[in-house]
Amino acid sequence: MINHQYFGTDGIRGRVGKIPITPDVILKLGWAAGKVLSHHGSRKIIIGKDTRISGYMLESALDAGLAAAGLSAAFTGPMPTPAIAYLTRTLRAEAGIVISASHNPFYDNGIKFFSTNGTKLPDKVEEAIELELAKPLNCVEPTELGKASRIIDAEERYIEFCKGTFPSNLSLKKLKIVVDCANGATYQIAPRILRELGATIVTLGCCPDGLNINQKCGTTNIKILQSTVIAEKADLGIAYDGDGDRIIMVDHRGNKVDGDQILYIITKEKLRQGQLSGGVVGTLMSNIGLERELKTLGIPFIRTRVGDRYVLEKMKEKNWYIGAENSGHVILLDKTTTGDGIIVGLQVLSAIVINHMNLHDLCSNMRLLPQALINVPYEGSYNPINSKHFTKTRKAIENQLGGCGRVLLRKSGTEPLIRIMVEGEDIRQVNHLAHHLANSIQDIAANSNRNES
Repeated sequence: MINHQYFGTDGIRGRVGKIPITPDVILKLGWAAGKVLSHHGSRKIIIGKDTRISGYMLESALDAGLAAAGLSAAFTGPMPTPAIAYLTRTLRAEAGIVISASHNPFYDNGIKFFSTNGTKLPDKVEEAIELELAKPLNCVEPTELGKASRIIDAEERYIEFCKGTFPSNLSLKKLKIVVDCANGATYQIAPRILRELGATIVTLGCCPDGLNINQKCGTTNIKILQSTVIAEKADLGIAYDGDGDRIIMVDHRGNKVDGDQILYIITKEKLRQGQLSGGVVGTLMSNIGLERELKTLGIPFIRTRVGDRYVLEKMKEKNWYIGAENSGHVILLDKTTTGDGIIVGLQVLSAIVINHMNLHDLCSNMRLLPQALINVPYEGSYNPINSKHFTKTRKAIENQLGGCGRVLLRKSGTEPLIRIMVEGEDIRQVNHLAHHLANSIQDIAANSNRNES
């Protein structure tokens, strides 16, 4: 993998006001991207954003940079990330840009790019943009400057596209659904789609103020969604993240249904209908229970590195069209070009209606092994995972798990965190071992900081 200065696993992301998420860097980024991406003749870049207050500042900076490179920005306003991928493709734009930090808090923001085909940019294009960033900014002639416009029907276009992925002979009129939009980009669109398909809707996280995106809501915090589903006697709950490319669901009992279970439901329904072609792609984080159940169904399963871009790369390599992360990124290439929480949710809802089964029963055959997930805050160039002491600790824990579990550790590509996952047969054991690993990392990091000072 190329060692980028700015690009991570999902575009460019960081705290607002700190490099690279500053007005001057983003202006230069707009110019550099414009220089690299303008190959198809339209000279138009579609720009969408989530509901963060910093989005106003960053879209203005991008607009100025693009205009200096001779490209015109077409703004959509708050719009889910997958909607920008769709609009970029259908409107034949040079590229699409999303201003979002996905599931991160409001004080972070980021820039994601889509190619003219509605797919994530390959490494070589990101590298080309970074090379341009290192050059002095120059402006095109005044007659060639880009100009800004707004796509007034962007929401309508995307809503009709999403509804078109749901069977026209089915209705959601018998379902009561609690929808948590994370005070993010889906807050207007998702409830409207579900209502127009007939569902009775209870909304959460649909009052964004620029500061409350992902705040105790959305895919990363479903406690209120779970309690609301039970209190409302709803059939299920749906949570999206701040930019709408992830989905987590809740059954009528208040149980979490994660990306692995959603993947299983959709894959099994495709198999039942005789529409499954090839196998399924997951990641190193995918639950062993998913792998076991797919094996019993005779469905091939391959793991990739964590990150939806790696899932997508493997899907294309194998010519398969279903892949997912357990965090809720689910990619259905027979429906669209990227992860789309709304479209994925509609496929699960269609399985519920077709089979006359509730969400709980649809995934009851797949037993998830207990997983303990801990995020340890960490900033610095030194990676404590690589220390000899920690390697010894990890090996001891893997020996305790025997052949019935596993340990995964990685530095996050989107946040200053080290992510720990321990999986095994016994929930008490995996929780204890995960916390032991977290304490070990914190001790090593503290010693490293003392040595540096």
